[in-house]
Amino acid sequence: MLEYTLFHYLPLRSQVELLARQGTALAQRNHKGWNITLYELNNYFVERWEKSGLEIIGTFKKSASPLSILEPYLDNMEVQSFLDA
Repeated sequence: MLEYTLFHYLPLRSQVELLARQGTALAQRNHKGWNITLYELNNYFVERWEKSGLEIIGTFKKSASPLSILEPYLDNMEVQSFLDA
């Protein structure tokens, strides 16, 4: 398991590969033509932004509240599946 703080120092390609192998996709949304996927990786949230063959990885400060991170995704999330589990 890679320490979250070390994730920032990885090259973009390695970040994308790590998300694909170890991350859990939680939700998706669109913003101004970007497809954004929210992942959980080692108990932290990470976003992958994709558009026209470009990929950008975004992380959040530790002080960011989970609710503020999840809020843009709530319209597209199926909350009932979490409640049934």
